[in-house]
Amino acid sequence: MPKRCTLGVDIGTSSSKGVLVAADGAILATASVAHEVQRPQAGMVEMDGRIWWHEFAELSRRLLAEASALGVEVELAGVGVSGMGPCVLLADDDDEPVRPAILYGVDTRAAAQIEWMSQQLGIDEITRVGGSTLTSQAGGPKIRWVADEEPEAFARARRLFMPASWLARKLTGAYVLDHQSASQVSPLYDIEAEAWHEPWWGRFAGGIEAPRLVWAGDIVGAVTDEASAVCGIPAGTPVIAGTIDAWSEAVSVGAHGSGDLMLMYGTTMFLIATGDETLRTPSMWTTVGAFEGTRNLAGGLATSGALTAWLKGLTAADYPTLLAEAAESGVGARGLVMLPYFAGERTPILDPDARGVVAGLTLSHTRGDLYRAALEATALGVRHNVETMRAAGADIRRIVAVGGGTQGALWLQIVSDVTGLEQEVPQTTIGASYGAAFLAATATADVAPPSIADWNPVASTIRPRPEVAADYDVLFERYLRLYAATAGLVHELAQVQREAGESDNDHESAPDHDNVHDHDSAHDHDSADDHDNDRQEDAR
Repeated sequence: MPKRCTLGVDIGTSSSKGVLVAADGAILATASVAHEVQRPQAGMVEMDGRIWWHEFAELSRRLLAEASALGVEVELAGVGVSGMGPCVLLADDDDEPVRPAILYGVDTRAAAQIEWMSQQLGIDEITRVGGSTLTSQAGGPKIRWVADEEPEAFARARRLFMPASWLARKLTGAYVLDHQSASQVSPLYDIEAEAWHEPWWGRFAGGIEAPRLVWAGDIVGAVTDEASAVCGIPAGTPVIAGTIDAWSEAVSVGAHGSGDLMLMYGTTMFLIATGDETLRTPSMWTTVGAFEGTRNLAGGLATSGALTAWLKGLTAADYPTLLAEAAESGVGARGLVMLPYFAGERTPILDPDARGVVAGLTLSHTRGDLYRAALEATALGVRHNVETMRAAGADIRRIVAVGGGTQGALWLQIVSDVTGLEQEVPQTTIGASYGAAFLAATATADVAPPSIADWNPVASTIRPRPEVAADYDVLFERYLRLYAATAGLVHELAQVQREAGESDNDHESAPDHDNVHDHDSAHDHDSADDHDNDRQEDAR
């Protein structure tokens, strides 16, 4: 008897990943394919968007073939898609890209356009309409950059895509964009109206047709005969719109309800807090949620797993050894405070010229102390984001932890201790592709839609230890003072590094999360969705 399944594919920064999932949430097959971004100049990160469709086709054929090899007869009920973002892929009348896709906040080329648009429109008005100030994460200035710097390409541009919407177009012919992704094309989207802001779209994206807006789980069409011949998915299979990878990952673990905070452990850290109201703060990203009626505050650390990986390489020690030594070091790393800003920092300080600092070093400190300080530094960065979100009005009641870094018990415990929040760790942390498959299963359910609690139950809960709370309160206050006291000097050093040819932008990553390290083993792990999404700069 055929097994009813859905297929999910996520396009990440360094790889694309796919999963074939049964109606009860069981994973039948997984596949991935690696790729690279291009960096034509310092601060520029882009990718040939045509790769996204080629890799989707490869993954879908591999997933179906793997199921067949296992003797599973598949009844494919639907297809889900997601991808890094916000990205800007401009295409012509024939859906041919006019230039490579410009990636999310890791690409900082549009600094001049951000400044000019902010002056033209006014920061207060931009925030009122779009929810957030303009940063390297915003899609609108990237579109304007193409118009300013590559006018011939812009003159041919007729459509705007991101990875998920590009796949939906290739599979079904639908030209759509989900609301969550659209809300990151700042300032061209009106967050309260949940619609394109037509005056600014016409002014800054003139000549480009605005994609029809839908929600992430909406069915936008069916696989065409032409697409079926390429990817092997039966013609007529429903396809959902999908969304940006970090939000799809939040769906995969049920972290999209009011009061939820998804914390993605990866090469970077990415955070998404969900609520019912639009909250605005200049140091975080305000977006529409994946589902109608929800709003998000999002943020991210520029380094987390990347920092611990750097220390591993520097010390030539394996992770089990470093973890054991870090555990022995204890709370406060024997008098060390570290700022984790080794690739600048995203939220809440929004400082690309921030740099890593280690204060309190003596000749008696060990590599275990440094490793403990690095783990605590990322946890302190998470707390800084959480407290900034709360100050803006966010009601954060629980953390759901995702990503490859959730394999590390010590890291998880330190984050809970520093923030004072429980963390739920789900059974499956495969990532955004799993969330896309779940959205497709929900959209195509014959009777009652599936529950993510049934698909992906909580495997463990990490609780903060009250006996260390006071020590970490003191450490957090020192962490904040250390940045304030050293910012001027490290900005000077960042300029020295630029003059010496060192591009910090080349090391930034966002939501999405690339190679994540398992801090309880000697092996490296890919993050749940790649993101990046790296993401991620970021949401990715």
